[in-house]
Amino acid sequence: MKAATLKEIKTELNHRSTQELLELCLRLSKFKKENKELLTYLLFESADEESFIQSIKNKVDEDFETINTKTFFYIKKSVRKILRELKKFIRYSQNKETEVELLLYFCEKLKDFKPSIKRNITLSNLYYRQLDYISKKVGALHEDLQYDYELELENLKS
Repeated sequence: MKAATLKEIKTELNHRSTQELLELCLRLSKFKKENKELLTYLLFESADEESFIQSIKNKVDEDFETINTKTFFYIKKSVRKILRELKKFIRYSQNKETEVELLLYFCEKLKDFKPSIKRNITLSNLYYRQLDYISKKVGALHEDLQYDYELELENLKS
């Protein structure tokens, strides 16, 4: 089965009734956890972006606390998993400020992590790659926000 284009789906959805759209959304949410998470964000959390950001930060805190610190292998796997989940939540929001704020928080947690990530090349490369990515994203924001985020970036780079 070949998937229809986005334009075709959009025109078809325009021809459906409200009840049919509701049923389609509910059916879609049953198939993948990500679909359900996206619908949850859109319906309940998109109106209050600050509480969404705070809930994600709390989740990141919990995830960092549960990292197995016996070897750097497990640390790397866990950090990558946290970053992957964080990027998923950022995709839901599609807000540049949210993206920068969450990634800055991730880098802050990674920098303060014990044992130090400076003892592992892969983790320090991941850290600096995220800082470079953040600095590119900060350039697209409003000037006032740029200044605030640039200060935070400088703290993380030193």
